[in-house]
Amino acid sequence: MKHGKEVKPMRLMAIVDAAIRVPGLEDLTMYRSTASVPFAGRYRLIDFTLSNIVNSNINSVGIFPTNPFISLLDHVGMGKSWDMDRRKDGLFLLPPSKPEGGHLSVGAFSILEEHKTFFEKSRRKYVVITNCYTISQIKYHEMLDAHIESGVDITEAVSREGMPLKSYIMSKDLLMDLMEVYKEKRIISVEDIVTLKKKPYTYGQYVYEGYFAVIDSIESYFNESMNLLNVDKWNELFLHECPIYTKVKDEPPTRYLKGSLVKRALLANGGTIEGTVTESIIGRAVVVKQHAKLDHCIIMQKCVIGEGCDLSYVIADKNVHIEAGVVLHGTKEQPIVLRKGERLLKEDVG
Repeated sequence: MKHGKEVKPMRLMAIVDAAIRVPGLEDLTMYRSTASVPFAGRYRLIDFTLSNIVNSNINSVGIFPTNPFISLLDHVGMGKSWDMDRRKDGLFLLPPSKPEGGHLSVGAFSILEEHKTFFEKSRRKYVVITNCYTISQIKYHEMLDAHIESGVDITEAVSREGMPLKSYIMSKDLLMDLMEVYKEKRIISVEDIVTLKKKPYTYGQYVYEGYFAVIDSIESYFNESMNLLNVDKWNELFLHECPIYTKVKDEPPTRYLKGSLVKRALLANGGTIEGTVTESIIGRAVVVKQHAKLDHCIIMQKCVIGEGCDLSYVIADKNVHIEAGVVLHGTKEQPIVLRKGERLLKEDVG
């Protein structure tokens, strides 16, 4: 597998903090972690983080998940889809020993210190700590070069507008030192120490110029998803030289039957469309029956939209069944969210 432009062998290992709890996404994270929330039809949020890591030629990766992480484990597996199922280095899932409900800032020392041996065994000199709800095309090898040249202790990635992207690079030795003293210094995470600018450490910034989106609420999830229907936005994120990888599923193309109409929409494989779909994102194996109308909707994997339904500004999580004749109209600011596995009848809607 070729991962974009060839870059020199790395001195960098990666930590993906998949234990972050994002309160604004609770309707989509009742049965999964934030990392495994579907995005752009056929991807999960963590796909973008892992693809950046792979495209930066990093092959030693630790994912720190939180409960529930079965969905994440099923998606990531041993990392085969990212060419990380290898005998040496590769991808490691490092769950916490206690069933905590996650935390609120990136790189919590309480979860990192549980897996000290992962760091001790690595021969990498530097470590990048990042999250799984910021979507970008950041090149960590370039960020590392800037970090080394600056001579600071910790480098933070920011957008051209100065918005924190919550990705950090430091030496592995410094990270392990911080695991020893974080309680004494009253800091809880890498993000926390950067925000507080704790002494005696020095801090710098790496300015990232490309596409980014922070998915931290239902509104941002909906709006950033809809933005990808703009071809220019899509091309900013999905770069030919830096592909986005995901778990491969062998499914036939979506079928468009007589009477169907699709305008300005993204549709994944395996579906059947008989109705009208406009300005919407449709996941894998979705069925849209006759005379159904979808406008500005996000419909996830294996949903069934019944005959004659009229939906606008609706997010339907996986395996949602909407029976015939249901009418649901949300707004851009407050899209209606149907939770995973929900079944909605006409009489359920006022």
